[in-house]
Amino acid sequence: MKKEEVDFLIIGSGVAGLRAAIELAPYGNVLVVTKDRPAESSTEYAQGGIAVALSDEDEVGIHFEDTLRAGDGLCREDAVKVLVEEGPERILELISWGAEFDKEGTKLDFTMEAAHSRKRVLHAHGDSTGKELERVLLNKVRSFPSVRKYPFAFTVDLIVRDGTCCGAYILKGKEIVALFAKATILATGGAGQIFSRTTNPAVTTGDGMAIAFRAGAVLEDCEFIQFHPTVLFAPSAPQFLLSEAMRGEGAILRDVSKKAFMREHHPDAELAPRDIVSRAILSQMAATKSSYVYLDLTHLDGAFIKKRFPRIYATCLQYDVNIINDLIPVCPAAHYMMGGIKTDLDGASGLMGLFAAGEVACTGVHGANRLASNSLLEGLVFGARAGRAAAAFGSVTARHGEGESGRFDGKDIIRHEPAQLALFDREEIRHALRKLMWKRVGIIRCDKSLSEAKDKLDKWDFIHNEIFMTRRDLELKNMLLVAQLVTRASLLRKGSVGAHYRSDFPDKGDNWNKHIILKKSGHEPVHDFIQ
Repeated sequence: MKKEEVDFLIIGSGVAGLRAAIELAPYGNVLVVTKDRPAESSTEYAQGGIAVALSDEDEVGIHFEDTLRAGDGLCREDAVKVLVEEGPERILELISWGAEFDKEGTKLDFTMEAAHSRKRVLHAHGDSTGKELERVLLNKVRSFPSVRKYPFAFTVDLIVRDGTCCGAYILKGKEIVALFAKATILATGGAGQIFSRTTNPAVTTGDGMAIAFRAGAVLEDCEFIQFHPTVLFAPSAPQFLLSEAMRGEGAILRDVSKKAFMREHHPDAELAPRDIVSRAILSQMAATKSSYVYLDLTHLDGAFIKKRFPRIYATCLQYDVNIINDLIPVCPAAHYMMGGIKTDLDGASGLMGLFAAGEVACTGVHGANRLASNSLLEGLVFGARAGRAAAAFGSVTARHGEGESGRFDGKDIIRHEPAQLALFDREEIRHALRKLMWKRVGIIRCDKSLSEAKDKLDKWDFIHNEIFMTRRDLELKNMLLVAQLVTRASLLRKGSVGAHYRSDFPDKGDNWNKHIILKKSGHEPVHDFIQ
């Protein structure tokens, strides 16, 4: 087996991973591993913007309160305090590196999004904020000779010795590489691909959560999945996100009979929290026996729409929808996972040497429901913190692989038996899993639907013992594990909090203000409720 040694290993190249790399660059050689091209991540697809208290009418304290309110009582206040207080510095830093946020005259242009009480969402090029952040961060990373990228490389599992993570096994082509590092940071994003409808790119298959869980790390709040209410619904179109900023600018939701319905569900109508809007849309779809509702911008100025949402306008045109003149068919889709690898405020997991930041991590900053546009800010703030903490850890830690090549022969990760499951069957299971999660562990859940999902997922348990040597097959193994954890946590939470809605327990229920943690014990996950 080929062996490589670096000072710091970062797995994932979205906003959190790149920001961590920038922080680590002065302290040693840094390797950023990504299973696709470096720019392929959820960051690139983030349209709406990045929330930060920088406008004249806003305050850090107000951003703090809005975040707590959206989190429905489950945010960890110390994490939220870090987010909102350090956020402005991270944004000003980005601007100094060349970020071009939209302006009104000479001032930054802030917009409104759901559940915010102030206009505090910055955007770039109208609706391409994530792409702009990715551009700036990648350019900054390229300025450091100590940072190199390792694209099209799949992380199979973490290397753990004596209770410490000391790197990872990477599949590069058909070869396994043992990468040893003083500290490892997971920044792999979410797990939207476990659902058949998702806004997430194809790379978000829960890999970081799965490999961390298998290595012994604790996962927290896995039941809290945010579903974005407005995603393009057209037979030939991809599940393309239609930014919440469109509703912030005045777009109206209408059912198939053209009736506006959101006022019936919440006083804030279209600007109600995302979970409420998603459930309202499902309710209206059921009442009208339709697969979608409409998003209506036809009453707004056409020139303004083109300027404000150029990417959305151009993309929808490709699928014969002119957002200026046409009602846009939309339906909710899985969007963001509030839970993940449990970390402290510096990104440290319970496993020595392993850090995590961004959507793959759970600091408790989002609670039960993420406030719109807090995710990019989270990646910046906690990516930087994880980088600093990993640097400090690495300064007093030797690489475990040094001088021990005979000990790490890879026999615990690679065997040569071919997969017993036919390719056709593997693809069929992947499709069935995603469909099952959407129908049974989706926006509205109950004991019956969740139990059916658990039983079906458990029947595919044999996949965990299959020997796979391709990215797509290894993704399936990770998707199954994360789907099982999400389903288990959803069954355990017998109440409705934030984005987790149980039709059989519509009230918050017992232990509603506690977090559910899951950890591997033998072959089975064990759980606990903690504050």
